[in-house]
Amino acid sequence: MARPAASAPPRCSGRERLTSDQRSAFLAAELGWAMDAFDYFIVVLVYAEIGKDFGVSLEKMAFLTTVTLVMRPVGALLFGLWADRAGRRVPLIADVCFYSVVGFVCAFAPNFTVLLVLRLLYGIGMGGEWGLGAALAMEKIPASRRGFFSGLLQEGYSFGYLLASLAYLLVHSALGLSWRWLFALSILPALISLIVRVRVRESEVWENAQDAMCSTRTRLRDVVFNAAIVRRFIYLVLLMTAFNWMSHGTQDVYPTFLKATDNGGAALAASTATWIAVIYNVGAIIGGLIFGPLSSRYGRRYTIAFCAVLGLPIIPLFAWSHGAAMLCLGAFLMQVFVQGAWGVIPAHLTEMSPDAIRGFYPGVTYQLGNCLAAFNLPIQQALAASHGYPFALTVTVIPVLVVVAALTLIGKESRGITFGSKQTALSPAVGIRR
Repeated sequence: MARPAASAPPRCSGRERLTSDQRSAFLAAELGWAMDAFDYFIVVLVYAEIGKDFGVSLEKMAFLTTVTLVMRPVGALLFGLWADRAGRRVPLIADVCFYSVVGFVCAFAPNFTVLLVLRLLYGIGMGGEWGLGAALAMEKIPASRRGFFSGLLQEGYSFGYLLASLAYLLVHSALGLSWRWLFALSILPALISLIVRVRVRESEVWENAQDAMCSTRTRLRDVVFNAAIVRRFIYLVLLMTAFNWMSHGTQDVYPTFLKATDNGGAALAASTATWIAVIYNVGAIIGGLIFGPLSSRYGRRYTIAFCAVLGLPIIPLFAWSHGAAMLCLGAFLMQVFVQGAWGVIPAHLTEMSPDAIRGFYPGVTYQLGNCLAAFNLPIQQALAASHGYPFALTVTVIPVLVVVAALTLIGKESRGITFGSKQTALSPAVGIRR
């Protein structure tokens, strides 16, 4: 017998309290996403030191991040399809166990080749985390509060970057320990995420979607290969490519730019550069918490475009300033708007995905975009070597802010749609322009 679809919450329920299960699902997704950023930005913060230990150039070291990003679509596909067939809960637990072990083993890599292979495997594990975690959390969160929790969820990434920066200051700068200790620390938030996630019940939205597919004799591939859904898939991959280029383009090379003494670098002390990273990640968290909820009032598309456009006048302050104070201000403001736009994405992508393939659809579109943007850091590093860091930041960030705004505005949205109905389970009509 089909389970009853979840009813739409009344408009007055904007402050609807979460149940224990909803809180656990959200907290697990938040911790998992923070873990992703913690481990990824550990590499960003110390890849110069790793390169020195292994005798590898910075240009070659930059591919440590590239292989991680390139393999994420593989993880999103494998774990996503598993989640759409077997439910969200078990694939997520298996995924957390996998990437926790691989991330920890990175601390013991004897050379660059082994570390490269481990980062490749880690990319597969982390590829499954965002899509499944966001799907499970957004399916459980009341529709009226989806915008707020979308912003809060996405800023788990900035929180993870913040934790990585603080861990770097403690382990590397204060205690003088090597980069290997930072990778060893990555096991702790992963284990906490696993403990919380074990308590989360299966998604009722997924269960209703399975009932709808059985009653209509619809196969998973019938939904995946629906022409309208395929067209939207291509559009979302392009959108996520621009989004990931915007995020990585304003974050990945920036700590190196702040510390570099050549190629137009800011020549700041390592501890000063790291404190700036802490401050601009606070800005990122603020941006997500402001613009995520605003997207529920003004629309997902308009909020994203507004943030992208406001990032443009910040470029001179962000890339060409002299002195720690002005660079810190520019980076802080840039991340308010960049991550403000990102704060809308968990709600936007999950609302644009049919229930039947929400494990696969948002994660793969997001991670394919990540993959296509994976060469951002090597390109910026090469441009910095030939033309200087300020030029590299300017010519890569300005175009992508324009593209993010344009692509978002020509697309569609399904703000506040109710998950769990027969329409949202199977229909490609999800995604009505508002």
